[in-house]
Amino acid sequence: MNLFLQLTISGLTNGAVYALVALGFVLIYKSSDVINFSQGQLLLVGAYVSYFFIAQMGLPWPIGIALALVVGVLLGIVIERLVLRPLIGEPIISVIMVTIGLSSLLNAFVTGIWSTRPRAFPRFIPSNDVNLLGTMTSADRLWAIGLAVVMLAAFTIFFRRSPDGIAMRAVADDQQAALSMGISIKRIFAVAWSISAVTATLAGILLANIIGVSGDIGRIGLRVFPVVILGGLDSIPGAIVGGLIIGLLEAWTGGYIGSGLGQVLPFVVLVIILMVRPYGLFGQEIIERV
Repeated sequence: MNLFLQLTISGLTNGAVYALVALGFVLIYKSSDVINFSQGQLLLVGAYVSYFFIAQMGLPWPIGIALALVVGVLLGIVIERLVLRPLIGEPIISVIMVTIGLSSLLNAFVTGIWSTRPRAFPRFIPSNDVNLLGTMTSADRLWAIGLAVVMLAAFTIFFRRSPDGIAMRAVADDQQAALSMGISIKRIFAVAWSISAVTATLAGILLANIIGVSGDIGRIGLRVFPVVILGGLDSIPGAIVGGLIIGLLEAWTGGYIGSGLGQVLPFVVLVIILMVRPYGLFGQEIIERV
């Protein structure tokens, strides 16, 4: 029972981080039909930029995190304006290849400045042991779950209540109709990329607080891909549910069978979902009649 609870907490922690990263992934796809393969590197940049402000510059962590989020917003705008906007109207495979190239560029940027050496991140989340139902677990994982839930709830409210969130949903449903209603498609694309960078930065900060900063953080982007396929590429609730499912499956499989299989299982789930339900658990099935 103790092992099961420890694995469940670990899986929920990873799943909450996966959900945050997948949220940005889904948001970009919903608004622009672009599959962003550089999402993991946005996570990496966010973690190292926050490390720079907090550890290297010695700023208080609230200010350091705020500045890291500002950098994330600016990075999202720059990517949309300079990299993706010139590709409007080009074949979708061209845009996908550009995001793959962008991931290599961002990875090289981080490596060139900070190298690949793992570094300890200044902890701002308590890391003491907590007795939970008779099982000792680290407090930082419980805090990470709670913070991720709060952030996911805030973004969900934003999408449902705010003018920009409603405009983004309109663009996702029908770009031409949204344009006819006076919604700026280019502005919505910029907002989508900015929010995607912010969610990646927040996830990177949570991960860095638990495991430190290293190049391994960037690999999360590839592991999140099964999450968005499972939940549905165009479903925000699917990103949350898919993240929790994949996180728990990884933890339970790795704990009871072996860590190797735990790393592979999400991609097994990806293949099965593509074969059985290619639109995911919550994705919108599009039927074309000819």
